[in-house]
Amino acid sequence: MIKNFEASDLRECAEIMMSVYNNEHWQCSWTLETAISYLHDYYDSKKFVGYTLWIDGVIKGAIFCHEKIWWNNTEVFVDEMFISPELQRQGYGTELLTVVEKYAKEHDLAGLTLSTNRFTPAPKFYRKNDFSDAEHVLFMYKEIS
Repeated sequence: MIKNFEASDLRECAEIMMSVYNNEHWQCSWTLETAISYLHDYYDSKKFVGYTLWIDGVIKGAIFCHEKIWWNNTEVFVDEMFISPELQRQGYGTELLTVVEKYAKEHDLAGLTLSTNRFTPAPKFYRKNDFSDAEHVLFMYKEIS
């Protein structure tokens, strides 16, 4: 069952996020405190859109998004999405994306955008869900030491 995200879901979502990203694929080291803070920033966003995946009365995944205004349209940017590791590859991520797509259609938004790590299974998942590579976009980073 998919439900609208509520503030009371934050801790459980942070715990799931840690279980997804603190591994050899993603090589992250989230603590509960940093994960809660990170997700809370998205939730606090003025145009936040979020949903949780519930199975047997327990949160098992979530998607955090926001509406993003662009010069020629408004779209939904997927900031974060995660499914408990034991439930991945069973269609639950697609279910969450479908709910966000429905939201976008109901609000007459242009589409969904996101960024992800190219060296993980995530790009294959998103392509399977009809996302395409934006060849004109380059994600850049500058470290400040």
